[in-house]
Amino acid sequence: MLNDIKKDAQTRMAKSVEAFRHDLVKVRTGRASTALVDHIKVNYYGSDMPLSQVASVAVTDSRSLTITPWEKQMVGPVEKAILASDLGLTPNTAGTVIRLNLPALTEERRRELTKVVHSGGEDAKVAIRNIRRDANHQVKELLKDKQITEDEASRSETEIQKITDDAIKGVDEVVKAKEQELMAV
Repeated sequence: MLNDIKKDAQTRMAKSVEAFRHDLVKVRTGRASTALVDHIKVNYYGSDMPLSQVASVAVTDSRSLTITPWEKQMVGPVEKAILASDLGLTPNTAGTVIRLNLPALTEERRRELTKVVHSGGEDAKVAIRNIRRDANHQVKELLKDKQITEDEASRSETEIQKITDDAIKGVDEVVKAKEQELMAV
C-alpha cells in the first residue's frame, strides 16, 4: 500500500517535469524548430485543426521555417492562423509555400524569456510539492486508520521527500538548460 502511494507520487511528479519540458518547447530561442508552430490551430472547413494536419512544416535553416499546405486553398487560412498566434511572426508567402523568418532575439527579449522560463519552473515545483502533500496526507490517513506503524509512516515521508527532491532537481536542470539555450547568441 505504501509502495503504491510512493509509485503514484513518483509517476505524477515525473509527468509534471515532462509537461514542463513540453511547455518550454514553445518558448522561442534563436533557432528555428517545427515545435514552434505545433500549437497553432487552423480553420479547416469549419473546424480547428492542428497546423501539422493541414500542412507540412520544415526547418530550412537555423532561422527560418517553411510551411507547405497540402491544399492550395489552405494558404490563406494558414497565414491567418499564424498571424493570430502568439508567435509575433509575419508569414511571407510565395505561391503555396509560406516562409517564417525568425529574427534574432534581442538581449532584452532573451531576459524576458528567461523570466518566463523561471516562472514556469516555479509553477512546476508548486505542482510537485502539491503531489508530495497529497502523498503525505495519504500516509497520515493510513497511520490514523492504524494500517501502518509510526516508523513506517516516518520512513515513507522521508522517501516521498527524496522523490520530491529528485523531481525538483529535474525541473531545475530543465530550467538551466533552457536558460543556456536562450542566452546563447
